[in-house]
Amino acid sequence: MLNIPRLTVAGLRGGSGKTILSLGLAKYWSQAGWNVRPFKKGPDYIDAVWLGKAAGHTATNLDPFLMSEDQIRSLFAHRANGYALSLIEGNRGLFDGKDLDGSCSTAHVARLLDCPIILIVDCTKMTRTAAALVRGCLDFEPDVRIAGVVLNNTAGARHRSILRQCIEAYCGLPVLGTLPRLQNNPIPERHMGLISDREFASEQALESIANTVGDWLDTEAIREIAIHAPQLAVPGPVHWPERHKGLSGVRIGVVKDACIWFYYPENIEALSRAGAEIKEISLLTDDPWPELHGLYLGGGFPETQAVDLAANRSVRERVYQLSGQGLPIYAECGGLMYLCLSLHSLGTRHPMVGVFPLQAELSRKPQGHGYTLSRVTGKNPFYPVGYEFYGHEFHYSRCLSPHGGSCARNPCLHMVRGTGLGQAQDGLLFKNTFACYTHVHTFSVPVWAENFVQAAARYRQCIENGLDVCADIRLD
Repeated sequence: MLNIPRLTVAGLRGGSGKTILSLGLAKYWSQAGWNVRPFKKGPDYIDAVWLGKAAGHTATNLDPFLMSEDQIRSLFAHRANGYALSLIEGNRGLFDGKDLDGSCSTAHVARLLDCPIILIVDCTKMTRTAAALVRGCLDFEPDVRIAGVVLNNTAGARHRSILRQCIEAYCGLPVLGTLPRLQNNPIPERHMGLISDREFASEQALESIANTVGDWLDTEAIREIAIHAPQLAVPGPVHWPERHKGLSGVRIGVVKDACIWFYYPENIEALSRAGAEIKEISLLTDDPWPELHGLYLGGGFPETQAVDLAANRSVRERVYQLSGQGLPIYAECGGLMYLCLSLHSLGTRHPMVGVFPLQAELSRKPQGHGYTLSRVTGKNPFYPVGYEFYGHEFHYSRCLSPHGGSCARNPCLHMVRGTGLGQAQDGLLFKNTFACYTHVHTFSVPVWAENFVQAAARYRQCIENGLDVCADIRLD
């Protein structure tokens, strides 16, 4: 049993204010000297990065679709143990899951971690009805620990007074603060959620949110709720990939810049534990790269950096050459777009790497959004044929053939669930370069990191043997 002070911030729906509340609490407590560990329920990369900025510590995603219940408990305890307080930001509404039973909901995660919940309620044009909504949440799943309420978008002193009286009288819960209706969103949003912290004055925005939270909330009462959370039973340690003998010196480049930065920290850690030395590199500068034996291109916003990506011709040619030499490259979503022939955004076509003869085109509406289930149908360096794994996708782009017809020739993945490249296909392959719209988490694909590192080791052996090209690496 571990004593881990913790709380979950949840809302009645998406857009209720839980991200602002979570960021404000994390920043306020970190400024006060408290060591805060942030978590994000679900597959969200952007909120997780903002939480990490606010708390001063990397955020961890907890996702019951991609992880088992024991993995969630173990990972949470592994990341949270020793911190003064852990804060979990939920997603969507408290009970919104993937089915009738609400599996994979924020309530599901809070129940797994026996975690008290602070419920934030958008009170726009509402008084007594707010109490009915909160009362309904209390009765809906009685084993969920709702410990207090924060009222958001309150209009004035009279509005706040009536709301407070109704919640406390009808629900028996403390109102832990009231947030006024803000004139401007402190962190702008765009098509995939909050704007990137790499493109915005993040520190100034976070300090503003923390000041608002400090002025309008009883932060000490909220912290007391977290401190008095019950002890947590942990099933066991986190299971990471094993380091194989003879893999020392394997170096994998991980692109991290304003273009590509969607990564789960556990994916990078899994590669390291499997034997890889990780080197962070950029697609936007002319800085020299070290000798690489593998390259990981995550997701991100290549469309916002398309002009600079296109202008950096030397790096585009470098990636093209490395792919042609058989370097193991794994690309997800934004990384896939970068490897296409071009990227079409805002009426302009920008040249990209050209590993795959496709045009990535931005659309006004999501082209794929949600959890995925993929079955491996084609031999490749990363997954054995017949292997099935869960992932997720969220992309406004689609890949089109310049000559019409299907964009995927001999795809490696059949989409049992999800969109991918379309027509139930995903997973493009050229030599040892694998690219897909599907994002994965190492806990849902335990073979991925070890296979990636072993493919990189084989490429390194080719280099050491003086070969110009590494043969295609395929798993049966």
